[in-house]
Amino acid sequence: MALPVPAPTPAPDALRTEDLGRELDRLRARIVADRGPADARYIHTVIAVQRGCEVAGRCALAVSLFPPAWVAGTALLALGKTLENMELGHNILHGQWDWLGDPAIHSTTWEWDFVTPVDAWKHTHNHLHHTYTNVVGRDRDLGYTVLRMAEDQPWRPVHLIQPLLTALLAPVFEWGIALYDLEADAVPSGRKSLRSFLGDVTGLVRKAVRQSAKDYLLFPLLAGPSALPCLLGNVTANAARNVWAHTVIFCGHFPADVHTFTYTEEQIEGESRGEWYVRQIQGSANIEGSPLLHILTGNLSHQIEHHLFPDLPSNRYAELAPHVREICARHGLPYVTGPLWRQYASMWARVVRHALP
Repeated sequence: MALPVPAPTPAPDALRTEDLGRELDRLRARIVADRGPADARYIHTVIAVQRGCEVAGRCALAVSLFPPAWVAGTALLALGKTLENMELGHNILHGQWDWLGDPAIHSTTWEWDFVTPVDAWKHTHNHLHHTYTNVVGRDRDLGYTVLRMAEDQPWRPVHLIQPLLTALLAPVFEWGIALYDLEADAVPSGRKSLRSFLGDVTGLVRKAVRQSAKDYLLFPLLAGPSALPCLLGNVTANAARNVWAHTVIFCGHFPADVHTFTYTEEQIEGESRGEWYVRQIQGSANIEGSPLLHILTGNLSHQIEHHLFPDLPSNRYAELAPHVREICARHGLPYVTGPLWRQYASMWARVVRHALP
């Protein structure tokens, strides 16, 4: 029996769409005007906790010949890397904290604990994905060029193994994203020059060497007799961070009720602010949970709010969510949300469904 394909929800008429856009613009303006010391304390607290977890984890792994030290060190390092990647790196690189004027956490200066170079990620994620969210043929994040996540994407025999590919991608997610950000598929079509591609490859190799040398050479050597368990701890911490990031990203974009769009070039170019908001709402999904879960997801558990307001401080998404949900209800738009287990199961159902022709 075939799994049902969700029918797109009709957008409000043009007048109501623009009313919705103005309401969301007012919400955004209110948060911008209210940003202040409390937000600054939040981000600096997260930075302090993240650094404390990483330092404590690396110290414990330095004496990880003792099994309790290995377990504690690996867990703390994985937590530190998760906070750095999700709540810090992703959000800082969106410019969420540029308003503070602090060069240490500015989108133009931050270098994250992730293999993919910052500039490449900003192009594919900040620009392409957030501009063309779920538009088939324009949003390359819709399946990352290797997975089929929509009926309107052409089916190929290789898609039969996409459930296996999805599972294998999770523990090496940062490497998959790094290769994806190279945009190798754009070279044959001429959308990207060979010179630009080779320059990006050079940048990736430099970043990958630095990351690998730090985690898999420098700190294990500093651990002396604990070198091998320290190396294993670093590998495990990176894999755990990658699996979590993969889970959060896929649950925020690929549950069954999240819509995709087949827009013409003219429709994309002529899209109003209100219409863009409607597409972001229909193309994203939230994850319900505790405040701790929200922090560990980088507040991407509020994926709808993030797609509506990608440059607002992530700690404000929980405050915005009830207002966004109420606006969606009044305008007849779906607000896709649910606990992690449900979104995870729904995402896998979509992966399996679109593996078949």
